[in-house]
Amino acid sequence: MAELMNLEELSTEAASHHQDLDRKSVTELLQGINDEDKTVPFAVEKAIPQIEALVNQIVPRMKAGGRLFYIGAGTSGRLGVVDASECPPTYGVPFDMVVGLIAGGDGAIRKAVENAEDDEQQAWIDLLKNGIGKKDSLIGIAASGRTPYVIGGLKEARKKGILTGCVVCNSGSPVAEEAEFPVEIVVGPEFVTGSTRMKSGTAQKLALNMISTTVMIQLGKVKGNKMVDMQLSNEKLVERGTLMVMKELGIGHEEAHELLLKYGSVRKAVENF
Repeated sequence: MAELMNLEELSTEAASHHQDLDRKSVTELLQGINDEDKTVPFAVEKAIPQIEALVNQIVPRMKAGGRLFYIGAGTSGRLGVVDASECPPTYGVPFDMVVGLIAGGDGAIRKAVENAEDDEQQAWIDLLKNGIGKKDSLIGIAASGRTPYVIGGLKEARKKGILTGCVVCNSGSPVAEEAEFPVEIVVGPEFVTGSTRMKSGTAQKLALNMISTTVMIQLGKVKGNKMVDMQLSNEKLVERGTLMVMKELGIGHEEAHELLLKYGSVRKAVENF
């Protein structure tokens, strides 16, 4: 494993461009944060070729029955868990098709677990508990690019022939070195020095949105621009699905609603009309 970079070497740890935050007005603080946030999509745009390369590797594996795993610690881990947890209701896929794992276990989603990210062996243990195999793909998420939990998981997965990628916010990091298909989104200093839940977290969220959404579309989970396989888990989604069926089939609300509830999804309602 590559030697961990010192914090002072990381662009995410560099001093904020904004001085004397404790003396600024609420308006000045909000405007400053927004000014920094505006730079994030441009940093993501530069990484699109890397994201594309990773997605092009994930899709055929998932078409062959593979799954997608995320590993991370702290904010990065939580973002992976959020992205994974939203795939089943949005696209109607099994709950374990996209899996998010966070250092310290599910309890760390709400409350930080001290030192959990420093255990280089634990990620692979967590992945094995979830039955990771050679058809699967693994993405390590780490703003710093130096998290031992993520490095260890990627390193062991790669040894076992599992596809590895990552989303990091520093260039030339140990995490990227362990990943076959690294995605490096360099957002620069945070508004509050070192607070990587801000721009770095936003960049990671955008990248994960892009990855999972593109993968699901490529897997046929979207028709046109509609979530035709979404789970009908609440009244809003039932109504959304009803409107989709109405528009697709040119029928009234009551008939569309009955069809949707009978067949359980927009796709099946339309196909069985």
